[in-house]
Amino acid sequence: MAKYDLMSDKAECFINPQNIEDVLSHARKRSQDRALVSEILEKAKKMEGITASDAALLLLNRNPEITAEIFALAEQITDAYYGNRKVLFAPLYLSNYCVNHCTYCPYHAINRNIPRKKMTQEEIKAEVIALQDMGHKRLALEAGEDPFHNPLEYILESIDTIYGIHHQAGSIRRVNVNIAATTVENYKKLHDAKIGTYVLFQETYNKKEYERLHPKGPKSDYAYHTEAMDRAMKAGIEDVGIGVLFGLHNYAYEFVAILKHAKHLEWKYGAGPHTISVPRLQPASDINLADFKNGLPDDIFLKIVALLRIAVPYTGMIMSTRESEHIRRQALKIGISQISGGSKTTVGGYAAHDNTTSKTAQFELSDERTLDEVVNWLMTLGYVPSFCTACYGKGRQGVDFMSICKQKQIHNFCTPNALLTLAEYLSNYASDADGIHSTKYIGAQLIEAELQQLPETMRKVVRARMEEAIKGNVKFV
Repeated sequence: MAKYDLMSDKAECFINPQNIEDVLSHARKRSQDRALVSEILEKAKKMEGITASDAALLLLNRNPEITAEIFALAEQITDAYYGNRKVLFAPLYLSNYCVNHCTYCPYHAINRNIPRKKMTQEEIKAEVIALQDMGHKRLALEAGEDPFHNPLEYILESIDTIYGIHHQAGSIRRVNVNIAATTVENYKKLHDAKIGTYVLFQETYNKKEYERLHPKGPKSDYAYHTEAMDRAMKAGIEDVGIGVLFGLHNYAYEFVAILKHAKHLEWKYGAGPHTISVPRLQPASDINLADFKNGLPDDIFLKIVALLRIAVPYTGMIMSTRESEHIRRQALKIGISQISGGSKTTVGGYAAHDNTTSKTAQFELSDERTLDEVVNWLMTLGYVPSFCTACYGKGRQGVDFMSICKQKQIHNFCTPNALLTLAEYLSNYASDADGIHSTKYIGAQLIEAELQQLPETMRKVVRARMEEAIKGNVKFV
């Protein structure tokens, strides 16, 4: 049996089943020890992160007073690291052709109920223009794994197409990519294509369960999939995003494993994951949720979000429209820093190319509001919606980004840039209906209030750049 080793690039070492079970065994035995729990919380208040072992112990603690303290601390850490800004993005599904047989995904190869669709470059242009007309500047590309229909060359061509579209007030400034695990050489090609973050969800870190859920197809290779981020970072991709699909396996095991993965990346490559995503299993075509016995209730789910924020305070956290407005509202307070808005999980869903589009969804949405409605909602909650993509262009990635973030200084860049991109959005895309309740009106008031909170020198810089920003020529700080 392999030994636990965070510095190894072998999955069986940095995600070591025996080590995870040992952590959980300890947590089950000591989680109700009030003195030990209090000691861990005191360490957590330093806002420098805690170990997977300590985090697991807090997760399994059943005292509602402790849970309340966890939530309050997570809120403080979120504010200290990220302030009140929330980054917005949208997924863009290129193709739902897939050769894998994942039992939880409607794109699986033998699903005959879902129409297969791969967009042409002209259709991608129409999708991107529709997204730009909403106001989006940051996209996450999605595609099934199919070497014939979705080869890397198709993904690279699509990225080039997206970056090449200049429409009205601007263009897409950051393309993140969520595609299947691949080779170092292919990751180098993605890096050269100037992607933002490479994202890949583990689905489940439990090897036995993983192999049961992936009975056939290239994704069935657990080690190759789990070691993908190592290959990506070796290829020069500095920002990677990890996640699990909660509901496939025991949540406590997944929670410990994702923290182990994050620590492995940090120790071995100098920078932990740029983002952690927390999707939950949702209804979808040809998927029977009754077949899955690890559903995650809302209270435990939110506790996991809070503890992830406490354990890895420097890492961005993403929540998609899989979750309802109610859950997203609570999660934003305790850790989530990025959300999608106005999302479609269908191939061609934004421009609605044909009448089969609605049948190509990967999963059902729980939050179907428009981007403008989400922006308005965020501002009424006191958040600054951000369409900022500055760090990529300014070279604040990987180790450099993490060093700034760990010093709790990243908001010095993010807040001014968020205000500039919000001004850009308000001028070019926001609704002015409903008077004082309109997105434009609320946004203008918010920007002025936020400007007053900036140091005088920075306030002058942001004001001076506002005019160019509303024309789509944002000069980032």
